[in-house]
Amino acid sequence: MTVDTRALLRPARVPDPGILEGPRVLRRLSEGVESRPYDLFTLRPLGRVIGAEIEGVDLARPLTAPLRAELNRALLEWKVLFFRDQDITSEHQRAFARNWGELETNPLLPKGNSDEVTRFARDARMPAFENIWHTDVTFRPNPALGSVLRLVRVPPQGGDTMWADMAAAYDNLPAGVRERITGLRAVHDFVPGFVRFSDPEFLAARQAEFPPVEHPVVRTHPETGRRTLFVNPAFTTHIVGLPREESDELLRLLFVQAHVPEFQVRFRWTENAVAFWDNRATQHYAVNDYAPHARIAERVAIAGDRPY
Repeated sequence: MTVDTRALLRPARVPDPGILEGPRVLRRLSEGVESRPYDLFTLRPLGRVIGAEIEGVDLARPLTAPLRAELNRALLEWKVLFFRDQDITSEHQRAFARNWGELETNPLLPKGNSDEVTRFARDARMPAFENIWHTDVTFRPNPALGSVLRLVRVPPQGGDTMWADMAAAYDNLPAGVRERITGLRAVHDFVPGFVRFSDPEFLAARQAEFPPVEHPVVRTHPETGRRTLFVNPAFTTHIVGLPREESDELLRLLFVQAHVPEFQVRFRWTENAVAFWDNRATQHYAVNDYAPHARIAERVAIAGDRPY
């Protein structure tokens, strides 16, 4: 009996793009941009397309214009920057973030010592719900430009955070899918992301303040010009103009792109470590594997612009 090996290689259905095996398109920089060295600090890459540690910068000190410019270039090229051994205060954290714009407030989440600081205090009594791939506050007309996160208390094990490069996620979609989603818009709503841990009265009271908004499914980064996939399972509810079943199927296909390890970086927190990420280019996921130990983090977000 002769076995038709070609038939064995034909799948029963076409798998989602995110789980296709084989080579990936791993392009870190925009077309025509060449990698250049950094003069004012040492940069150590942690991944092929995303994530780098910065050494030689003290976040407690004001940034000079040249240092701010070089850090911004690193942020655009690596999407998330990590700074270890930063014994800073909340005031230092806010001052550093203000180098990139006005700070955002979020009345939906617990505050730290300022309206501009969000405090995530998680332990066995207060479980975490950030272990879903998401981009921050996409339910707002102008989602955050970026965020600066520091851990006030690091658990003895676990509690890592992961980030995914959504430009790489877009680049690796099949050409037919990229063509299909060009020009599409999706609705983002805070309710799906908060309903798991908020009471109905709280949700109802905030819906007038945060009504659903529309954003492009594919966003153009305002500084790099790169096209990034801009939907996430925490806040994106449906694609405008598509029947619900078709919208759900397409969104599931797009959501899974963030799950590809080649597009990710995983950061192990240590005492006095700080992460600064570009919210326009990434999704992130807080790994919930540290219970019953406490994990306390404070985040400052930088106000952004309307996606296009």
